[in-house]
Amino acid sequence: MTDAVGDDTWLIVVDPQNIFASPDSAWGSPFFPQAFANVRLLAGHFDERVLVTRWMPTADRSTSWGDYFAAWPFADRPASDPLFDLIDEARDLSPHPTLDLPTFGKWGDAIEAILGRGARIVLTGVSTDCCVLSTALAAADAGAHVTVVSDACAGSTEENHAAALHVMGLYPPQLTLATTAQVLG
Repeated sequence: MTDAVGDDTWLIVVDPQNIFASPDSAWGSPFFPQAFANVRLLAGHFDERVLVTRWMPTADRSTSWGDYFAAWPFADRPASDPLFDLIDEARDLSPHPTLDLPTFGKWGDAIEAILGRGARIVLTGVSTDCCVLSTALAAADAGAHVTVVSDACAGSTEENHAAALHVMGLYPPQLTLATTAQVLG
């Protein structure tokens, strides 16, 4: 691994779920299979320092989330629906419990309790232009050192993926971009 990714660095895999992986899902990313292949490569180098998150449809409908679910009724299902399960290939990525959160951004008290303040993280997952972007910016704001792995993230479209990477690329040195090969280099 590169010098920027040492033994105290954690890999965070954002939302490798059926809802984002399935080509039949309205939120399925056509780029998920290749991105996830890179996630698997990375995970093999982080040993037990891997966290996996899931987006859950448990937000309070009396807030703006009510409008969100009205706009995306296919996702307004019980949290137990298999659509929200991890894909089979993601179930063995981490020895830690999956962090289930009803928010786009996954960075917060739950992750900081495990990693500590000012953590060094390598961020991967789906979708680049929503949950990855939201997690990366919140982590940088909280003082984490964030490396987003561009080819281990899947966007909703090629254009949206590129736009999200462009935005995240505006935040060095707290937030940097790298490829899987650069991280493992």
